[in-house]
Amino acid sequence: MYPFSQLMSAWKNMLMTSASEIRLETLRRMRQVRDRIDRDYAQPLNVAGLARGVFMSAGHLSRQFKLAYGESPYSYLMTRRVERAMALLRRGELSVTEVCHMVGFSSLGTFSTRFSELVGIPPSAYRRTQPQALAGIPPCLAKQASRPVRNQEAPTPEGA
Repeated sequence: MYPFSQLMSAWKNMLMTSASEIRLETLRRMRQVRDRIDRDYAQPLNVAGLARGVFMSAGHLSRQFKLAYGESPYSYLMTRRVERAMALLRRGELSVTEVCHMVGFSSLGTFSTRFSELVGIPPSAYRRTQPQALAGIPPCLAKQASRPVRNQEAPTPEGA
């Protein structure tokens, strides 16, 4: 028979390992969700569908995603869509409405609002001003320099 203290120690180690393994599995699932959002941002995605894909409830997915990445899955999706929209608008080949639908928004109003929150200016103004502002900068640096700010942190224009 094992002494009680050895049994307790073994049980505690088992619990610690299990918690560690659970955390790693949760992080793996969060990476799967993030990768799916990055890949399928233009598709109609919602938190409930993303959660089903990794066998979690929507609430648990939202909490764990925020712990892992600092923002909700919905906010991350909107940021990906706005990033892609910024790149398309910089090209200047498509209208704002075409860009809106290409990146997965079904409403031009929602697109304009979310774009303005993250970038600080409406998409139409961005389309007019940004190609000149980033002229001559390599695309990989232009993407980094023009990355949208998350969580409504875009600077407000002076006098607004």
